[in-house]
Amino acid sequence: MSSPGKFSDKTSPPEAWDSLIRLKHFTSRPLERFLKIEAASGILLILSAAIALICANSQWNEAYQNFWQLPLGIQIASFYFERTLVWVVNDVLMAIFFFVIGLEIKREIHRGELSEWRRAALPAAAALGGMIVPAVLYLILAGGPNTRSGWGVPMATDIAFAIGILTLLGKRVPAALRVLLLTVAVIDDLGAIIIIAVFYSTGISISGIILAVAGLAWIFLMQRLGIRSKIAYIFPAIITWAGIYTAGMHPTIAGVIVGLITPVTAWLGPEGFIQSIHGDLKQIETSIQKDTSVHELAATLQHVNFVRQEVLSPADSLIETLHPWVAFIIMPIFALANAGVSLSGLVFNDDASKVAIAITIGLLVGKPVGIILLSWVAIKARVAILPIGIMFRHLTVLGIVSGIGFTMSLFIAQLAFENKILLTSAKLGVLTASSITAFLAIMMGRMLLPIGGIPRGAAITADEAEASTQL
Repeated sequence: MSSPGKFSDKTSPPEAWDSLIRLKHFTSRPLERFLKIEAASGILLILSAAIALICANSQWNEAYQNFWQLPLGIQIASFYFERTLVWVVNDVLMAIFFFVIGLEIKREIHRGELSEWRRAALPAAAALGGMIVPAVLYLILAGGPNTRSGWGVPMATDIAFAIGILTLLGKRVPAALRVLLLTVAVIDDLGAIIIIAVFYSTGISISGIILAVAGLAWIFLMQRLGIRSKIAYIFPAIITWAGIYTAGMHPTIAGVIVGLITPVTAWLGPEGFIQSIHGDLKQIETSIQKDTSVHELAATLQHVNFVRQEVLSPADSLIETLHPWVAFIIMPIFALANAGVSLSGLVFNDDASKVAIAITIGLLVGKPVGIILLSWVAIKARVAILPIGIMFRHLTVLGIVSGIGFTMSLFIAQLAFENKILLTSAKLGVLTASSITAFLAIMMGRMLLPIGGIPRGAAITADEAEASTQL
């Protein structure tokens, strides 16, 4: 064991067994490589959905259904609260998913693609078209009194799946197209959040609103007091969640609200970190030379840890921390819980058929038509401009890949349909449309997008040439 104040050549703690450490690195290396793949989250979603479908259409169907209906509850004195496991997934875990969405929306508005109207105009127009046209198509095809509540299902885009498909196209996809897709998805998510809050919430309870406001007021007070510990904000966030739930709105809205009020400005930033860390390093060096007490050294290291945490804003730090958990755990669990559509004994009455067909057409046709149409209108009206390197052929691929609804579409379907037959049909429509859209996006991407971008001498339409020179 090395003496205090001297560096050790060991790459593991002194109490660790080197043989076990090597075994751990060997077994974890494939997983680490997989998680670094940009499309890894989308791949996990596909695998989770496939497992859910297999379980729901096999001899394990009953066990699969019973597992997600497992009752869970807590009891404190006379207070008792019990819900099912699938409720915990959809109402609790997904609140974290929406919290991250709220953080990303806040960051984009503050300094991202939504911070300037000229940069935000094109993705805003594309997202708006991608929401309006699918909803209208759905209402045309399934606007009856029993089925019209599903109009919000085909409006959503699953960003993990969509990015995964673009990744499979490799160098055919310019970086600007990925940024455009991400921005469209952020606005799309914002639209979905508003729709959930306004149209898929039950009667509003005043007592719940008061509780939610109290939770938010608590958060604002802590921010004004300069409290930076993220753990300290968990309890008032839970209070806000409970208030939104009690009020009759879907509790995931609480996640979005808390995300939107999280600060996006760093306290120190990189420059402040460098200035502060220089002094701390000198203090540590002095402590080693003078052989000061462990208590003094610990105090200096505590300040180093504080400075390290304040390099990023709270929003950026939380996104970096929570995004892997959301992408690789929460979303796959959601897929496992909600994608299990049993085809045996599936009842296709008139309403169920309309729902399945309307959602499929809405995602498969409505999404690309709406995105391309309103993007074209915005560009022609000179309200928006195409980013450098992006042509209308890129917008075509963007429109197609945005038809992958999956996570958000399945989530809205849970809110839209209480009838199990209609809910199953809605899920089937989402899964069918998302599968076909993914295949079409890959095929059209290979046809329309050459490797390395548009080659010299390639034919470019007049509209593409005009739009690409407007910058």
